Amino acid sequence: MPSPRSEPSDLHRAGDPVAPSEPFVEATVVRAEAPTSARAGDTAVVRADGTIEGFVGGQCVETSVAAAAVDALRSGEAILLRILPEGAGDFPDVDGARTVVNPCLSGGSMEIFLVPRTPRPVVGVIGRTPIARALEQLLPFVGIRAETDGPDLPACVGVVVATHGHEEVEGIRAALAAGVPYIGLVASRRRGTELLEEMGLSTEDRGRIRTPVGLDIGARTPNEIALSIAGQLVEAIRRDGIRAAGAQSAVAPEPVTTIDPVCGMTVTVTDDPPHLTVDGQEHWFCCTGCRDTFAERARVDA
Repeated sequence: MPSPRSEPSDLHRAGDPVAPSEPFVEATVVRAEAPTSARAGDTAVVRADGTIEGFVGGQCVETSVAAAAVDALRSGEAILLRILPEGAGDFPDVDGARTVVNPCLSGGSMEIFLVPRTPRPVVGVIGRTPIARALEQLLPFVGIRAETDGPDLPACVGVVVATHGHEEVEGIRAALAAGVPYIGLVASRRRGTELLEEMGLSTEDRGRIRTPVGLDIGARTPNEIALSIAGQLVEAIRRDGIRAAGAQSAVAPEPVTTIDPVCGMTVTVTDDPPHLTVDGQEHWFCCTGCRDTFAERARVDA
């Protein structure tokens, strides 16, 4: 199943459950059988650390959703998560789907669609020349957000200086200092080379600057030059994997997990799941029912 390549949806914008620069997963219940508490159409946002904002089911369901959502962010692929009660019939394997048997479900089954969403890369466009204006208009069509008038450089995956000789050195030095991985200068090969030599850059810094910027497609007009730059940016982002120096990773550190000693479910070790200390040992559970069952067994064995 191919990964959706679209912007964060209105779940992201309405109410701002997550920051605009924060990767997340949209979780939508697409099928729910009674007696599950969720209903088709229920939605939630799952952060990169597995925390959930919204409702897609009870605590047992959330455990499975959080684990699958983190995997979706790691792979960049959407997942259809099928959660079945213990004893349910076999479900055929389908590409892009994952089946989890949850012994804590009281009955019924669920299907939840998980779509990873990562922020659009940002490119700073410095200058108000025809090429700069053309680039500003074109970049959104290839999934890149263009920022002008003092872009936040640490958040930029690239900076294009298109000022035709005005404050070029200042723009390049600011981008270098901010750690921007892609720096492009709109200039002829000769003038660009001379400018970089005059700046006295290190070999490493000079290697980060592309001039003349853009793919060699024989471009001549402002729109054609903007197209060549946009193509080179897409190549750098998709093929080379460049990312902004200040960008937040789409993936949280590998979570610590343990096994619920009652039902056998895998549980992420955080403060959210129910947990209990018995004889100096901490135990985590998928739900309060399993925790209470374990506590009762401990009392009987004591």
